[in-house]
Amino acid sequence: MVERTLYEKYGGFSKISKIVISFYDTLLDNDEVGPFFDHVDMTKMVDHQTKFVASLLGGPASYTDKQLRQLHSHLEITNTHFDELETVLQDALQKHDVEQDDIAVVLAEFGKRRPLIVR
Repeated sequence: MVERTLYEKYGGFSKISKIVISFYDTLLDNDEVGPFFDHVDMTKMVDHQTKFVASLLGGPASYTDKQLRQLHSHLEITNTHFDELETVLQDALQKHDVEQDDIAVVLAEFGKRRPLIVR
C-alpha cells in the first residue's frame, strides 16, 4: 500500500488555499507581522504561500533554500516574527481540522526553514 502525503490526505491545493486564506485573514490584523504585507499583492502572496504550505505537506510545489533566502532577504524578520507566523499557521491548520500529529509535522517542516527566513 502506498502511503498518502499530508497534501493528498487534506485535499490538495483546494483545501490548502483555504488554510492559507485563513492564515492571512489573521496575519494581516497582527500588529507584529501584518505590516510586512502592507504593500504586497495579496493575490500573488496567497498563491505563493499556498505552494509553500503544499510543499510542507509533501505536495508537488517547493521552493529551494536559495529561493527562500532570496525572497526574504530584504525583510527584517526576527525570531519573534517567525514565532508569530508559526502560531498563526498552527491556528489556521487547527481551524481547518488538520489532525494534531499532522500539525506537528507541518510545523517541524516550517521550523526547518527558520534559518532561511530570519535575519
